[in-house]
Amino acid sequence: MINLEQVKLLESKVVKTLEYVERLAAENTTLRQQETDLQTRLESYQKRIDELEVLVVRFKEDQSEIEEGILSALDRLSKFEKAFEKAVTKKGIHAAASKVIAKPAAEPPPAVSENTCFEIPESSAEDDIADPLVPAAEGGELDIF
Repeated sequence: MINLEQVKLLESKVVKTLEYVERLAAENTTLRQQETDLQTRLESYQKRIDELEVLVVRFKEDQSEIEEGILSALDRLSKFEKAFEKAVTKKGIHAAASKVIAKPAAEPPPAVSENTCFEIPESSAEDDIADPLVPAAEGGELDIF
């Protein structure tokens, strides 16, 4: 037969089991909420990663355009240097240098207005070419740096 102590023991075990089930249900709810929060954060992180990937692609495209521009400018500079050297060899280094030395030094300076930032001397094209020739005569190359 069942006595009163057994019923009380059974009742206490049922109460403990119910409390345990309630705790597990609350923990399960908390874990599901955390999972939802994590998924939301994961989605926002994924969205940010996609945005950064777009920026990286744009940066690479811009970098490529910059490199092409620099190479183009260097190519034009090289062509200019070759044309300059060609013009120098046509005119002759000594002939151009002697014109610079033979130029009269007693010219009065031109008038400068108040709005002028710098003065451009009036000279012939041969004089413009002759000035850089003095350093070029020593090494044979134009030093651009």
